[in-house]
Amino acid sequence: MGSNELFPLSDEHLMIQEAARHFARKEIAPIAAEFDESGSFPRATIQKMGEMGFMGVEVPVEYGGAGLDTLSYVLALTEISRADAAHGTIMSVNNSLFCYGLLLFGTERQKERFVTPVASGTAVGAYSLTEPMSGSDASTMRTRAVRDGDYYVLNGRKSWVSSAPVADFILVFALSDPDKKHKGITAFIAEKDVPGFSRGKSEPKLGIRASATSEINFEDCRIPVENRIGEEGSGFKIAMTVLDAGRIGIAAQALGIAEAAYQASLEYARDREAFGKKIGEFQGIGFKLADMKTRIEASRLLIYNAALKKERSKTDKSRFTLEASMAKLFASETAMFAANQAVQIHGGMGYSKELPIERYFRDAKITEIYEGTSEIQRLVIARLETGLR
Repeated sequence: MGSNELFPLSDEHLMIQEAARHFARKEIAPIAAEFDESGSFPRATIQKMGEMGFMGVEVPVEYGGAGLDTLSYVLALTEISRADAAHGTIMSVNNSLFCYGLLLFGTERQKERFVTPVASGTAVGAYSLTEPMSGSDASTMRTRAVRDGDYYVLNGRKSWVSSAPVADFILVFALSDPDKKHKGITAFIAEKDVPGFSRGKSEPKLGIRASATSEINFEDCRIPVENRIGEEGSGFKIAMTVLDAGRIGIAAQALGIAEAAYQASLEYARDREAFGKKIGEFQGIGFKLADMKTRIEASRLLIYNAALKKERSKTDKSRFTLEASMAKLFASETAMFAANQAVQIHGGMGYSKELPIERYFRDAKITEIYEGTSEIQRLVIARLETGLR
């Protein structure tokens, strides 16, 4: 599973895919339901994933990563997410939102200090753009950063920060020049335990429950200038560039969820009997499986295309916004479609916590929301295609 005529996978890609699949089935799948129920952070498996290179797939070896390409990343993330989407979220945040941004915009010292421990799995990274009153429209954020000598003093509250309760470092965005709106946003690395930094309430989520999520608060929090990422006012560009990469990660996560839902449904349709025959023989069930499979393979092509475009961007500096948005839009809606059909195919057992089907359903929904809702993806695609604003 995973290779096709348009995107034949190399031996190295197949090895990465198989390694991730084996790890996910052996280490993650057996504990997924337990951590979903408790909402606890799966630190032990995350550390093992770091040791295997999954927490910094595209990060150069000299910074603690695996030094592989974007296609390797989506292959590994898809397999992890098939076993448990919460582990996939943690992996995606570390890779796409934290490490990628610092590799692109950070200084050599910042990469050594912040990327290396996160990519190797000894530390956890996070990304904080959203606020209680600032979601899709980042220009309305209220968190302020005021320069004071060799420091910036931050005040404000951020929300829905994935991995925040356990994060060692957080890539955070604040207004350093409110008059310039989005052009006055600056990026910083906030470190845990610094005075004035605190973590707020943890979110009681519908799905991806083992992916710890909370608010973070800044109250006269002094962040050294050396922790600023890029120049003053470049934060919005950094945030949007990082989200392009993040959307490919979420698309891969969604594909993993969809594949898990489909495989479970396929097996159930072959085994379950009703009215003297296997339920897979009924056209109503067969059509559902056909639609699931077709959407999954279409999603895979869009994701691989976006991954290859992102890989090319490392040398030609091209943007991959369109490809990332299309992959994220289609794959996330495919995950929700496949999970919904899986519940229906399984009937009452699909609604029961005895099987992981209802977890796939709950986990799938967030892929249509975070790192840009489906509505935002359509807006991005339409604007890029029409050239209109």
